[in-house]
Amino acid sequence: MSDDVVAERPPGRKLLFAILVGALLAIPLFAIYLLVYDRQSQSETARSSIAEGWGGPQTIAGPVLIIPYSEQVSETVTEGGKQVVKTNTVWRELTVSPSAVDIKSDLKPERRHRSIYDAVVYEARNTGTAKFALPADLQRFGVTIDQLALDRAELRFGLRDARGLFGPPPSVVVDGRRLPLQPGNGPSETSGSGFFTWLDAAALRERTIAVSFDYAFRGNGWLALLPQAGDTRWTVSSKWPHPSFTGGFLPIAPSVKDDGFTATWRVGNLALGSALVSTERAKPDAVKEPYERGTASLRQAAGDYEARVDLVTPVDLYSQVNRSVKYGFLFIGFTFIAFLMFDVIGGVRVSTVEYLLVGVGLVLFFVMLLAFAEVVGFSPAYVLAAGAIIGLLTAYSSAVLGSWRRGVYIAGLLTALYGVLYILLSLEAYSLVIGSLLLFAALAAVMYLTRGLDWGGVRIAQMKI
Repeated sequence: MSDDVVAERPPGRKLLFAILVGALLAIPLFAIYLLVYDRQSQSETARSSIAEGWGGPQTIAGPVLIIPYSEQVSETVTEGGKQVVKTNTVWRELTVSPSAVDIKSDLKPERRHRSIYDAVVYEARNTGTAKFALPADLQRFGVTIDQLALDRAELRFGLRDARGLFGPPPSVVVDGRRLPLQPGNGPSETSGSGFFTWLDAAALRERTIAVSFDYAFRGNGWLALLPQAGDTRWTVSSKWPHPSFTGGFLPIAPSVKDDGFTATWRVGNLALGSALVSTERAKPDAVKEPYERGTASLRQAAGDYEARVDLVTPVDLYSQVNRSVKYGFLFIGFTFIAFLMFDVIGGVRVSTVEYLLVGVGLVLFFVMLLAFAEVVGFSPAYVLAAGAIIGLLTAYSSAVLGSWRRGVYIAGLLTALYGVLYILLSLEAYSLVIGSLLLFAALAAVMYLTRGLDWGGVRIAQMKI
């Protein structure tokens, strides 16, 4: 009997081995975390491929009125050893933003699928009106009305990815007359992407000019507006029930229902920090760098001086799997504690290899969850992966612990853990509270069950003496 006691490892050493095995399992858990990130990146690439040729994430800008004006520039040059003052006429551009613009965007969303991936694309119809007027104090900008070549003015509309234009040609009507349109030459905020029309703006000498427009385009992911007018009113409506409003300007009392949403933005040029008339396109800091065509990403953050609505999917399976991996140590810890209690209290010997195999099974759950979720969705994948791992570890635990009854205890523990984890993933706001309470309950239970345990084997050594 004495030899058996000596051969038995003290409980403290068993706990140390369990902790070491758990720490070792951090390596595959981290690898799974990287795997989730890699699959998410592949998903983004696949979604971009699905929407290729349809139109990327779209940003609209304008309309703005560009009026050339002449300016006399003097310079001193040296000719024949003498300094001579020469005067040249140079042409510059005066940019006039509308005093008021009212835009309505109607989005028709659609899901497109390829293999296990899908993307949200949309067709948008943009209609609106704008009013342009020259300020009474135009000379304050260093320009007189006589310098303006009003007959050579251009009315410019910006669209980040003009390849998305489809359907009937865009319609631009000025003072009741429809004007022919030309490609490109959009505002600099969209890197010149868009369309424009030449305009004789001589009427600006005496009155305002009324502009109405109607055009359709395709895009995917999100739609943004760069406000530029003295008073911008933008109304977006869609049947998509899961919008996300981002950017530096948020809508006024948006209405979001199960059958869609409606949102209205109201932005003034005082909030933009820019005048309605400028001799250069002086833009706020957040949009000084022009957008490059074709570089928009679904994960690109909205700018500080734009209004934007994202057509998000209600469940991002990669973010949910990623969050579940972060609870991996909770699973390993609770399961190892149960085995340790059977070992040090129940008298059932559990080896280090058996701890390792059980831990590998727990880690495998997250791999299966990711693999199944990409095919059948997160919730069904969770049930399938959890059921498979619970069945596997229940059978193995029954053999290791020498009793089906003890295996059932492990099954109950795992079922409760997977159930609590699903709740934690669903109730994101209260996940920390629930998790901390769960850990407190587990610590209290372990402290109670091991209150009389000789962790260091001191009593066994004294019995040997």
